[in-house]
Amino acid sequence: MEKLYYQDPYIKEFKAQLLHQNTDEQGNLYAVLNQTAFYPTGGGQPHDTGVLNGVEVVAVEEVEGEIRHYIKMPLPQGEIEGKIDWSRRLDHMQQHTGQHILSAAFAELFNYQTVSFHLGKDICTIDIHTNALGEDEASAAEALANEIVFENRTIETKWISAAEITQYPLRKLPSVTENIRLVIIPDFDYNGCGGTHPSSTGQVSSIKILDWEKQKQNIRVQFVCGNRVLKQLHEKHKVMKQLTAALNAPQEIVADAAMRIIQDAKILEKNVENKNEQLLSFEAKELLIQHKTEDNVQAVFNNRSIKELQTLARKITELADDSVVILVNELEDKLQFVCASGNGSDANMKKLANELLSSINGKGGGSESFAQGGGPKGMSGEELLQKARQILLVN
Repeated sequence: MEKLYYQDPYIKEFKAQLLHQNTDEQGNLYAVLNQTAFYPTGGGQPHDTGVLNGVEVVAVEEVEGEIRHYIKMPLPQGEIEGKIDWSRRLDHMQQHTGQHILSAAFAELFNYQTVSFHLGKDICTIDIHTNALGEDEASAAEALANEIVFENRTIETKWISAAEITQYPLRKLPSVTENIRLVIIPDFDYNGCGGTHPSSTGQVSSIKILDWEKQKQNIRVQFVCGNRVLKQLHEKHKVMKQLTAALNAPQEIVADAAMRIIQDAKILEKNVENKNEQLLSFEAKELLIQHKTEDNVQAVFNNRSIKELQTLARKITELADDSVVILVNELEDKLQFVCASGNGSDANMKKLANELLSSINGKGGGSESFAQGGGPKGMSGEELLQKARQILLVN
């Protein structure tokens, strides 16, 4: 089979003969041609898409020496007209070549070797072998990479044998030992690669590092190239316009304005928490007053947060250490409860909670002095509270 994408990566349309079509082990239909411009998945580069006689090609894989074009419906016998999705091919060429350039820049400047590459739908990543990456290092590598792009250096490809490998300063040894294909940017990068690449570095257009993070023993660098840089710029500019309008601040001080709002929000949130804590203290005292002639404080609430019930229960037992507190919360489709006992009470809240959970098929747990849980709403809150009273009487 002739691989037209190696003869000329700019071929967009071609004609071929259908050799055969079949289904794989998963029942997916594929066609095999005598020649193709469709690049199959491999070498870190995704497959091409497009059409064969107007039939959509959804995937392309090289299996057992043949290139399979996965299609949605059978093709007619005879001559086939193929057309690849050029925008996808160009994007992959820009990203893959940009990766070569960026990886070579990290290697040349800092001897950080690339150990893996992923060409994603929106963002590309390389894992470079280093424990840390500084802002100045990332900027220097990006600057060198774009300098190589701007110089519009010729990109060469050639096939060599294993015996010829020593003639080239390869960044790393190729994974194959025969039919070795080199992608060369003279005096900068020599790399074994089976992907498609433009004829010059200038066609990569630009390279932009977006971010990086620790990934096991390496650093994962996120980047985009070519038209994706413009897309990122457009999206970020759109967001920036929205932020400047919302914050009523020019772009230069948007970050400072946003930080002030965040700090003010944190202060406000803390004030609200303090006020809520005071309200819960008043509510705890009120509940104690309502139950001053009883040993237990019991109540049913609707749509309260479990955190508020926990705080209420703790505050009540702090105010009256001989009390037993049972608070039930009714939600739309669920029941929750919190039970607590003061230091002066010998009631076992863990045992009480386990029996309540069993009655509502719920989950929860706790200690002998404090427990909680919840489950499906198979009864009303009052009914669950009544069951708790009965359990306490028995025990």
